Amino acid sequence: MELTIRNNIAKKQFETEVEGHTALVAYTLFPGGIAFMHTEVPPELEGRGIAGQLAKYVLEYARENHLKVKPYCPYVNAYMKRHPEYNDLL
Repeated sequence: MELTIRNNIAKKQFETEVEGHTALVAYTLFPGGIAFMHTEVPPELEGRGIAGQLAKYVLEYARENHLKVKPYCPYVNAYMKRHPEYNDLL
């Protein structure tokens, strides 16, 4: 499933809408970086790989914008451990 993910700057979250439900990764910015705080996927959307697609998107966003990452969110932290190609962002 191809997702359309957008950065909702006002809410400080990357989000996507699927079947009327919003999945998101919340963040805060710090000088030179971005801290991922929380990933949320509604129960109706679980098991479809949406959290993984969100995690990949936010990490690619950080890379493209030359931002260091603090993965406070347990999901993003676990994703980074499974994908060491993002270790340079730490």
